[in-house]
Amino acid sequence: MGNFSIALSGLEADTTALNTIGNNLANLNTTAYKGQTTSFEDLFHQQLGESGAGDPIQVGSGTKVGSTSTDFSEGTLLPDANGNTSDMALDGNGFFIVEQNGQQSLTRAGNFTVGNSGSLTTQDGQFVLGYPATSGVVNTNTNPAPITLPVGATEGAQATQNISVTANLNSGATVGTTFTTPIQVFDSLGQSHQVTITYDKTATNTWSYSIALPAGDATGTPVNTTGTLTFDSSGNLTSPTGAISGISFPTMADGASDLTFNWNLNGGGTSPLLTQLASANSNGATPQDGFTSGNYTGFTVDPSGVIQAKFSNGNSQTIGQIAVANVANVQGLVSVGGNNFQTTGASGQFVAGVAGTGGRGVVDDSTLEQSNVNISTEFSNLIVAQRAFEANSKTVTTFDTISQDVIGMVR
Repeated sequence: MGNFSIALSGLEADTTALNTIGNNLANLNTTAYKGQTTSFEDLFHQQLGESGAGDPIQVGSGTKVGSTSTDFSEGTLLPDANGNTSDMALDGNGFFIVEQNGQQSLTRAGNFTVGNSGSLTTQDGQFVLGYPATSGVVNTNTNPAPITLPVGATEGAQATQNISVTANLNSGATVGTTFTTPIQVFDSLGQSHQVTITYDKTATNTWSYSIALPAGDATGTPVNTTGTLTFDSSGNLTSPTGAISGISFPTMADGASDLTFNWNLNGGGTSPLLTQLASANSNGATPQDGFTSGNYTGFTVDPSGVIQAKFSNGNSQTIGQIAVANVANVQGLVSVGGNNFQTTGASGQFVAGVAGTGGRGVVDDSTLEQSNVNISTEFSNLIVAQRAFEANSKTVTTFDTISQDVIGMVR
């Protein structure tokens, strides 16, 4: 009988709705889970005739599941209490791109981990994709590839090649006054040395300088380590200009290469950092570009997804950038489990790019996105779905009673 099939279609549709609600509640604590909603639509209607007014007389044939839509709204972003930098969340639109066995998927779940080989992976071992960096420069004009962190790596030492000094020499000092600036530098083996620049006032607006290492640090004859500094009446350095090149200490006692560096008088700007004004001799910043070796200690990720590897010598190195994907129609994505989605013809192919551009969200490091399931809403939906199931069940039992009455009439 048609009336039984109508009630059964309702039971089947309500079962799907209950399954959807149950799945939402089961994933209440799943990282970045996106809740779903089941919608119904009626089946075709049978035309029985027309009324006296010519209006069609129709009777419905039941219901069916019309769609199961996914709520892609952002879940709560919860900072990691332990500051785990491998945990990431997207604040805004977009998806992380992951890959396994050549199959790429999209995910919002950023509870990543670092393997023994340094690969950044999902909990299921899928590789997290991004853009590689060469010599600290990220190349985004390439296809995203698995990100590998330099776990267990040692950054080699770098000998100092450039120094700069911010200092003021007292214009009121008498001839014969001396003043020193200490600077820590590094040789090719990463050993630190303290270079001392000594200034000696020889005349008005004129100071001589000499650059020295501690006794015994180098046994060769120093090169280009002395000279004269000349200032104008306003206290500005007029000679030398730009840089003093080729300062060298040959035959380092520890076996390192000759220590050779330049003194950039302007630092990174256009004006000399040495002045001669009527105030006490004083030293400011003394930056240099050498460093000792260091071991990998961890990494950080900035809002644009750039990954900086950290080393025990205090240095950092850009090793890549997290790729973030967008799709034209997120409702066209299909869930494949493991917090992953894949594209379909309805969604369109994903477009990879950089966080914070093209409508993509930014990356929050040491943060995880929570499930966006609202437990109060789900419980309310659960009650509605339960009542609908009970109503359809009652319809079945009612039709059954009527059927028995009809059979009884035959007897």
